[in-house]
Amino acid sequence: MQIIRFILGRIILFLDWATSPRPKKISSSELKAIQDKVKDMTIYEFRACPFCVRVRRFMKKNNISINTKDARRNKAFAQELINGGGKLQVPCLRIGDSSSTSGWLYESKDIILYLKKHLGISDEK
Repeated sequence: MQIIRFILGRIILFLDWATSPRPKKISSSELKAIQDKVKDMTIYEFRACPFCVRVRRFMKKNNISINTKDARRNKAFAQELINGGGKLQVPCLRIGDSSSTSGWLYESKDIILYLKKHLGISDEK
Protein backbone atom coordinates (compact mmCIF):
# COMPACT_ATOMS: atom_id res chain seq x y z
CA MET A 1 0.00 0.00 0.00
CA GLN A 2 2.86 2.37 0.79
CA ILE A 3 4.36 1.84 -2.68
CA ILE A 4 1.02 2.62 -4.32
CA ARG A 5 0.69 5.84 -2.30
CA PHE A 6 4.24 6.81 -3.24
CA ILE A 7 3.59 6.25 -6.95
CA LEU A 8 0.23 8.04 -6.88
CA GLY A 9 1.80 10.93 -5.00
CA ARG A 10 4.49 11.33 -7.66
CA ILE A 11 1.85 11.22 -10.41
CA ILE A 12 -0.17 13.93 -8.62
CA LEU A 13 2.93 16.13 -8.24
CA PHE A 14 3.92 15.63 -11.89
CA LEU A 15 0.44 16.48 -13.17
CA ASP A 16 0.33 19.53 -10.90
CA TRP A 17 3.66 20.68 -12.28
CA ALA A 18 2.71 19.95 -15.92
CA THR A 19 -0.65 21.75 -15.73
CA SER A 20 0.25 24.50 -13.26
CA PRO A 21 -1.99 27.58 -13.66
CA ARG A 22 -0.58 30.96 -14.58
CA PRO A 23 -1.04 33.71 -12.01
CA LYS A 24 -3.51 36.45 -12.93
CA LYS A 25 -1.88 39.70 -13.91
CA ILE A 26 -2.40 42.26 -11.17
CA SER A 27 -0.82 45.55 -10.20
CA SER A 28 1.89 45.79 -7.58
CA SER A 29 -0.50 47.64 -5.25
CA GLU A 30 -3.04 44.79 -5.53
CA LEU A 31 -0.29 42.25 -4.84
CA LYS A 32 0.85 44.22 -1.79
CA ALA A 33 -2.75 44.35 -0.50
CA ILE A 34 -3.05 40.56 -0.84
CA GLN A 35 0.29 40.01 0.92
CA ASP A 36 -0.77 42.26 3.80
CA LYS A 37 -4.04 40.36 4.27
CA VAL A 38 -2.39 36.92 4.36
CA LYS A 39 0.84 37.72 6.22
CA ASP A 40 -0.37 36.02 9.43
CA MET A 41 -1.66 32.86 7.74
CA THR A 42 -0.03 29.45 7.39
CA ILE A 43 -1.08 26.41 5.35
CA TYR A 44 -0.29 22.97 6.80
CA GLU A 45 -0.09 20.41 4.01
CA PHE A 46 1.28 17.19 2.63
CA ARG A 47 2.99 17.92 -0.72
CA ALA A 48 1.31 15.09 -2.65
CA CYS A 49 -2.16 15.41 -1.11
CA PRO A 50 -4.65 16.15 -3.92
CA PHE A 51 -6.68 18.45 -1.68
CA CYS A 52 -3.54 20.40 -0.77
CA VAL A 53 -2.68 20.63 -4.47
CA ARG A 54 -6.16 22.13 -5.07
CA VAL A 55 -5.48 24.86 -2.50
CA ARG A 56 -1.95 25.55 -3.82
CA ARG A 57 -3.24 25.83 -7.41
CA PHE A 58 -5.93 28.31 -6.30
CA MET A 59 -3.30 30.31 -4.43
CA LYS A 60 -0.93 30.38 -7.42
CA LYS A 61 -3.68 31.41 -9.84
CA ASN A 62 -4.69 34.29 -7.54
CA ASN A 63 -1.18 35.50 -6.57
CA ILE A 64 -1.61 34.42 -2.94
CA SER A 65 1.62 33.67 -1.14
CA ILE A 66 0.99 32.01 2.21
CA ASN A 67 3.68 30.33 4.30
CA THR A 68 3.34 26.54 3.95
CA LYS A 69 4.43 23.84 6.36
CA ASP A 70 4.74 20.21 5.27
CA ALA A 71 3.33 18.25 8.20
CA ARG A 72 4.33 14.92 6.66
CA ARG A 73 8.05 15.63 6.38
CA ASN A 74 8.44 17.69 9.54
CA LYS A 75 7.17 16.15 12.78
CA ALA A 76 7.37 19.52 14.58
CA PHE A 77 4.91 20.99 12.06
CA ALA A 78 2.65 17.95 12.51
CA GLN A 79 2.70 18.48 16.27
CA GLU A 80 1.90 22.21 15.82
CA LEU A 81 -1.10 21.20 13.74
CA ILE A 82 -2.31 18.66 16.31
CA ASN A 83 -1.77 21.03 19.25
CA GLY A 84 -3.38 24.02 17.56
CA GLY A 85 -6.07 22.57 15.33
CA GLY A 86 -6.77 19.43 17.29
CA LYS A 87 -6.08 16.86 14.58
CA LEU A 88 -3.55 15.85 11.94
CA GLN A 89 -5.63 16.63 8.86
CA VAL A 90 -4.53 18.59 5.81
CA PRO A 91 -4.93 21.01 4.23
CA CYS A 92 -5.37 23.28 7.21
CA LEU A 93 -5.23 27.06 7.20
CA ARG A 94 -4.06 28.68 10.41
CA ILE A 95 -5.47 32.19 10.56
CA GLY A 96 -3.39 34.41 12.81
CA ASP A 97 0.12 33.99 14.12
CA SER A 98 1.38 32.39 17.31
CA SER A 99 1.16 35.68 19.24
CA SER A 100 -2.56 36.05 18.58
CA THR A 101 -5.57 33.82 18.95
CA SER A 102 -5.35 31.54 15.94
CA GLY A 103 -8.23 30.09 13.98
CA TRP A 104 -7.85 26.74 12.28
CA LEU A 105 -9.76 25.98 9.09
CA TYR A 106 -9.81 22.51 7.55
CA GLU A 107 -11.12 21.26 4.18
CA SER A 108 -9.81 22.55 0.85
CA LYS A 109 -13.15 23.95 -0.34
CA ASP A 110 -13.66 25.83 2.94
CA ILE A 111 -10.14 27.26 2.76
CA ILE A 112 -10.68 28.43 -0.82
CA LEU A 113 -14.06 29.96 0.04
CA TYR A 114 -12.54 31.74 3.04
CA LEU A 115 -9.68 33.15 0.94
CA LYS A 116 -12.10 34.29 -1.78
CA LYS A 117 -14.25 36.09 0.77
CA HIS A 118 -11.34 37.51 2.80
CA LEU A 119 -9.48 38.77 -0.29
CA GLY A 120 -12.52 39.76 -2.37
CA ILE A 121 -11.81 37.32 -5.21
CA SER A 122 -14.65 36.80 -7.66
CA ASP A 123 -15.50 33.53 -9.41
CA GLU A 124 -14.78 34.84 -12.90
CA LYS A 125 -12.99 32.46 -15.22
